[in-house]
Formats: sequence, structure tokens, C-alpha cells
Amino acid sequence: MAGTSFAEKTETRLDNAERLCAAHGSRLTDLRRQVLGLVLEAARPVGAYDLLDGLRADKKGAAPPTVYRALDFLLEEGLIHKIERLSAFVGCTHALDGSHTEAGHPHAAQFLICTGCGQVTELDDHGILHALVDATRHIGFTVRHSTVEAEGLCAACRDAATA
Repeated sequence: MAGTSFAEKTETRLDNAERLCAAHGSRLTDLRRQVLGLVLEAARPVGAYDLLDGLRADKKGAAPPTVYRALDFLLEEGLIHKIERLSAFVGCTHALDGSHTEAGHPHAAQFLICTGCGQVTELDDHGILHALVDATRHIGFTVRHSTVEAEGLCAACRDAATA
């Protein structure tokens, strides 16, 4: 989309996303790229209607189905995560920065959600994933995708609460 420009780091991640999509035989269209850029540049997890507002800055006729289709695609491609607890989305910086290390294994996504400030931090702790895979293997279950959401206080909020 011609009117949309993002920070250099976001543009690099968007270029990486385009390459990842091409490697999967799919296409990061201009609209999908813009939605992903909006997710990546958000300071906190962002909801679909906030994304719609951001889209409408350049695409006046954007409607909710437009955003939801783009989000479904980005989720399917592993470029974003949905934080179920918040009904909001964050970019998968591990995928977009090329730091996934275990090909052929399910993505190990764990999120720490600060109930004080709303900040969400993504972990990519394979120990947690391996524990889950081992535990489920004993009952004949195969994990394809795993998302863990833990609520608590970030260091800054914890320190502020004890001060």
C-alpha cells in the first residue's frame, strides 16, 4: 500500500515475512503486509478493530472481514500469535528475526502477560515444549502447536508494587 511506511526494523521483518511466505508457496499481499506491519509496530498486543482503524488511514473502505482474513493468513503462516486471554495479536518476532532453531518441531510459544502494565513478552523455551511433548506422548497425543499464557507482573511493575 503506497501510503504506508514503517520503521526500518519493521520493514526488515516484513521483507523476511515475504520470503517466508514465498518459501511456503504463499504470498504476502500488500494488505497482509500492512496488517502485519501494524501488528509489529504496536507497543502492546493489538485487537482486530484497532488494526481496522489503522488500515482505514490508508484504505477507507476496509471492513472487519478484510482484517480477519489477513489475520487468519498471518496466523496460519506463523507470522503472528493470538493472545487468547486478551483477544489480541502480536508479531512472532522469533520467526521474523530468523531465530527459530528446531525445524520439524511445533513452535514453542509462551507468553508472559503483565497484569500491571499490559506488556506481553514472548518466550521460545524449548524445554517447556519438550516437557509438554513428552507428557502427551505417553497418552498417544501428538502436539502440533502449543501456546502457553502466564499472567503475572513484569519486573518493573513488581518493583513499583513493592516500593
